[in-house]
Amino acid sequence: MPDFEWSAAAANGKVTKGSTNAASSALVLKRLREQGLTPLDVREAGAGSVRAGASGGATAGTGVLAAKRKQGNAKAKVTASDVLALTSELAIMLKAGLALDNALRVLIDMSYKPMVTALLVDILEKVKSGTPLSKALMAHPQLFSDFYVNMIRSGEISGQMASVLARLVEHMERVRSLRESVISAAIYPAILLGVAVLSLVAMLGFVVPQFEKLFNDMGDALPMPTRVVMNIGKVFQHYGWFICIAAALCVWLIMKWLATPAGRQWWQSVVLRLPLIGTLSKKYEMTLFSRSLGTLLGNGVPLLTALHISTQTVTNILLRQPLESMSPKVKEGTKVADAAISTGIFEPLAINLMRVGEETGRIGPMMLELANILNREVEVGIKRTLTLVEPVLILVLGILIASIIVSILLGILSVNDLAA
Repeated sequence: MPDFEWSAAAANGKVTKGSTNAASSALVLKRLREQGLTPLDVREAGAGSVRAGASGGATAGTGVLAAKRKQGNAKAKVTASDVLALTSELAIMLKAGLALDNALRVLIDMSYKPMVTALLVDILEKVKSGTPLSKALMAHPQLFSDFYVNMIRSGEISGQMASVLARLVEHMERVRSLRESVISAAIYPAILLGVAVLSLVAMLGFVVPQFEKLFNDMGDALPMPTRVVMNIGKVFQHYGWFICIAAALCVWLIMKWLATPAGRQWWQSVVLRLPLIGTLSKKYEMTLFSRSLGTLLGNGVPLLTALHISTQTVTNILLRQPLESMSPKVKEGTKVADAAISTGIFEPLAINLMRVGEETGRIGPMMLELANILNREVEVGIKRTLTLVEPVLILVLGILIASIIVSILLGILSVNDLAA
């Protein structure tokens, strides 16, 4: 196996060099990433580089890397995870001392996803032509939000691009972690609900009809619960596929309607009124707002701009509307805490932290502290809600199945009584 010489940057920006024996350059890259390092240059001893180094000499899409990119799915879209990975790697490279254009070349070489490669090539071409990075990113609003672009712009103005990118990565990871915890918490109840529905369908569609012959001659002598269950079983047996298709069509139509502005607003209003879940949903949205506002202010973004951008990170329309009134009031001279009070959606703790932040000139750090507090409350609230939802679902499923079994047993006992 050939020897490869490499250089890579650690998370703190320190560049490490070394050599290793491996079957291919791709294997070397994999090993470096597993060690938490960002590859800058990998070359076979005595040969040309495979990765663009600090001098930016390599060309993207050559050798093993180009072959791997061709094997990838050309239609695979750029995801939020891709943007987070690119931001993290770019922060490390800039911290290691690479120029922006060279760092972009490295990212192009490191990309195995054609759509990501095309995105990076477009950004690199704009940067090389003299366009600021923030303006180059504005050409892709579906991937880079106003929040992201303004953070980059603050880094360009302050000359602290590496530090700003590092803070941006931290913000993105915290938001992603919060969203994933919410999604993960909903998976088990959803599975449990699905199992409950399938169990009931199986009982009514396959088990109950097996007793039809036994109860055929009973007529009105059958107990009422048994007759009800048997009739439901007949409906499932004869019209089961129609019911499934109709149910799937109804779900599709409901989902399509919920995707409209009116449907989304109706659903969001329902969620906010639900016990426990409504409170958690509100705290989750306020966490996004507080963390975005604190991060933007901490990087020198003007208060009015930060308020406007942070408001757009709130997905619930009913909460976003009152938040949109804050920026005009602050522009007229109202204090942030007083503008927040007028929205009627902030808790006393949030108001007090805003007031302290204004008085001390540290409203950015105070908003980040509020975000951390709300984040913990959301996580604890999710766990407590699950401790209630799971046993309730199990109890309801048990009652329904037990009712079906008891109804059949009542019918069997009635048959035995008549036979006696």
